[in-house]
Amino acid sequence: MASRKKAKPSYTSAIIGISLVLFLLGTLGWVVINGHALSGKFKENMDVNVNLHDNTRPELAQKLQAILDRQPFVRQTRYISKEDALQELTALEGKDVVTNAGVNPLWPQIIVNLHSSYVAPDSLQKISAFIRQSNIVTSVEYPVAVAQNIDSNFRRIGYVIGVLSVLLFITVIVLIDNTVRLAMFSNRFIIKTMQMVGATRWFIARPFDGRAIVNGLISAVIAIAGLWGVKSFAENQIPDLKVLNNPPAIWALFAGMLIVGILISLLSTHRSVSKYLKVRLDDLY
Repeated sequence: MASRKKAKPSYTSAIIGISLVLFLLGTLGWVVINGHALSGKFKENMDVNVNLHDNTRPELAQKLQAILDRQPFVRQTRYISKEDALQELTALEGKDVVTNAGVNPLWPQIIVNLHSSYVAPDSLQKISAFIRQSNIVTSVEYPVAVAQNIDSNFRRIGYVIGVLSVLLFITVIVLIDNTVRLAMFSNRFIIKTMQMVGATRWFIARPFDGRAIVNGLISAVIAIAGLWGVKSFAENQIPDLKVLNNPPAIWALFAGMLIVGILISLLSTHRSVSKYLKVRLDDLY
């Protein structure tokens, strides 16, 4: 009985230790999810300006807009008449841009936003060529430098985050394994005593494995609750983060934390039990 009471504090420390490292791993996962969502949002907000001839009638422009809306690469379109373009530019510049002759120097446009998977240099060139087939289109403009660098920049960031994720995951496994082994150290005499009285390996390991599953579950729940609190606080402080919210990915992250916590706790505990079963009694001191 004394031995069991003595083991409880070590289980508590194991749960706290596993919770902390799972929280760190989950936080990095949340950053990765938001980074991916931010990349997609940035791509979808990039404007492709379809400039129309100065004398293009609104009904012709609207027909072209309807054709573009039906294309699989288009997320949304917006038609801007010459008058609307003049109002927007006047509001932006803070002054009237009409020429001395009273002529509006601007032209009608269709602003096209694409789905993120199509925002790449090759795709943009093909889309631009497709749109320019219309005889009312004078040019198609988009930020070439941004289109060329956006994928490479986010890819570099992804590589860095990927390396950090692998390193952190390895660190998490080592830390959890060491924490569980320390918790099991106080139970080494109980394990050896059960073996000496004739208990089978499975009979000895079963209660410790059951406790390991419970410890892993409790640790994961604590870590998930902590991450949910950080996520809610961050979204309250930065409302734009709510736009990036991806519930399926978040729930998948939580499920992953739950599985990792239980598996590592179980495997580390079972390995420690097996180790002490193989050790001679004299080596336990």
